[in-house]
Amino acid sequence: MRNDMNLLKCLLVFFSFSILANAQNETTKITIKNNLDFARKEVVSVKGKSLSNLIKGKKISDLRIKKDGTQEYVVLQWIDFNQDGISDELLFQAEVSAKTKVDYQVVFDKTIPLVESSVKAYSRFVPERTDDYAWENDKVAFRTYGPDAQRRVEEKLPEGTLTSGIDLWLKRTDKPIINKWYAENTKSPGYYHIDHGEGYDPYQVGPSRGTGGIGIWENNQLAVSKNFVGYKTIAVGSLRTIFELIYASWSSYGVRETKRITLDLGSNFSKFEISLEASKTVPNITAGITLHDNKGEVKNNTKEGWFRHVEKIDGQLLAEGIVVNPKLVTKAFSDVSKAKDQSNLLVVCKPKNNKLTYYAGFAWQKSGQITNGADWDTLLQKKVKMLANPLKITIKGNK
Repeated sequence: MRNDMNLLKCLLVFFSFSILANAQNETTKITIKNNLDFARKEVVSVKGKSLSNLIKGKKISDLRIKKDGTQEYVVLQWIDFNQDGISDELLFQAEVSAKTKVDYQVVFDKTIPLVESSVKAYSRFVPERTDDYAWENDKVAFRTYGPDAQRRVEEKLPEGTLTSGIDLWLKRTDKPIINKWYAENTKSPGYYHIDHGEGYDPYQVGPSRGTGGIGIWENNQLAVSKNFVGYKTIAVGSLRTIFELIYASWSSYGVRETKRITLDLGSNFSKFEISLEASKTVPNITAGITLHDNKGEVKNNTKEGWFRHVEKIDGQLLAEGIVVNPKLVTKAFSDVSKAKDQSNLLVVCKPKNNKLTYYAGFAWQKSGQITNGADWDTLLQKKVKMLANPLKITIKGNK
């Protein structure tokens, strides 16, 4: 009897080790496939049912991802869109060579330190400079303006700005500059208008569309909103920043506009998701780029859906562009005006259910990202192809 009990104990121990070994051998791989003929480094996401299956029965705080076959762990970011404390999306940045695929391994181990990065996507409301909203990543930086900046113009006070256009900050470092430049500008007004080695702000928006501002084109005129009146920060990075801007009713259509803006690490383009509510059908949503003094060069490729303006500011090339689904484009043209900051490259689009998504961004020669207009055209063409051919994500568990 005793021998039987000992045998039973041995069998239980054996089966326990077998179960443990099998559990330890269970792995989940995320395969990222690139069908295009150039290498890509992009933020990818796991969401919905795929995310639920990935973390089922485990703690999301323990999750780590590494390149398969290495100990090279990657930066992660969780997105909670409705701020209910439950993560809706998992992000990481994938690198994939041309026409190939890469495997990443999912590991649940809280003892492995989370990877942090000195480069990031980031955004915030800036009350110390009236009420800007600013956003950036390792390549570009933008800002736009709130109700206090509008009030200052209307009441003829200093530090005012009246525009719904999108301003550009020309940076030549991959490190964050928003907080530093605003802090230094508070101590020394005008600081960020001078290049101290990281870039500067020489860009004039005025009432123009800047790079990516919108309006409604009708009767040979562009109706535009005033400054944003509210904002909502959804995610601040480090791989993706997301926020929304809300505008008071504008135009003869009584438009109430919400603008969701997303910027990923490594991208020159902000994603703009425009949602309009109106008292009657809106004929179009028109995205624009300022032409400043009309000395730059414009190219419109309506077939592929990219539109660009290249000019020199202080002797250095600045290239701006808009990418949008060409099926939505009605026309694109240069609306030239003698009035200051009223000339724009306009891309007139037909919205679906009063919604439009497009991408707007830029590259600055002094940052080293481009040397001429052809370089920028290539980046725009690649963006078109990337949107039409997103990285393919496959998740499989193995034993």
